[in-house]
Amino acid sequence: MKLTFASYNIHKAVGLDRKRDPERILSVIHEIDADVIALQEVDRRIGDRATTIPRAELDDTHWRLVEVAKRPRSIGWHGNAILVRRGMDVRGGEALDLPTLEPRGAACGDLMVEGHMMRVIGTHLDLSGLRRRDQIRSLLDFVASATQPVPTVIMGDFNQWGRATGAMREFASDWTVVTPGKSYPSRQPVATLDRIVASPHWACHSAHVHHTALSAVASDHLPVVATLELMEK
Repeated sequence: MKLTFASYNIHKAVGLDRKRDPERILSVIHEIDADVIALQEVDRRIGDRATTIPRAELDDTHWRLVEVAKRPRSIGWHGNAILVRRGMDVRGGEALDLPTLEPRGAACGDLMVEGHMMRVIGTHLDLSGLRRRDQIRSLLDFVASATQPVPTVIMGDFNQWGRATGAMREFASDWTVVTPGKSYPSRQPVATLDRIVASPHWACHSAHVHHTALSAVASDHLPVVATLELMEK
């Protein structure tokens, strides 16, 4: 079974032209056409944490939300949301808290796809770097706490410049850290901040940064995409 995963920091739907345009973000998502998409910075960080992409607009797309929000006007948790292609069986969603000096968290979705259970986690790690290692350890502890091993994909803005340095060393050698390329800033990217990390159950077939005329202005990050195959055990 092959699935396409994507991670996209949408910068609260504010583009490089300083205009908040959720429809433009949705157009980029349609360009990507991934099966599972982790979004970061999808909700505002002040007030009632209202979403920047109205639910009604998502209803007109090929994707549905994994429900993790704890606030009525949000669609995510600490800005993290997960979209899955309609028709996928969502068995549950969970909002995860991460150790932090500033509000950070993760969105987790449990899916049944073609008879296989799988877990996807979307996150946005610490900007300062002071708690990034602790946050990855917390996610790995959560994955390890499952009653039985579940194929898992962790995606997001890791805020880590080095491909295999710093906090990324927390992933054991059997995890596949997919860093498709430079994704920030979107117009002329120089940093590899966005990643897709797969448990040993997966093999990576391809990966790329989605750099188009539209994605270059829709957010300050470019989306990253990977096609993973679930290996038979």
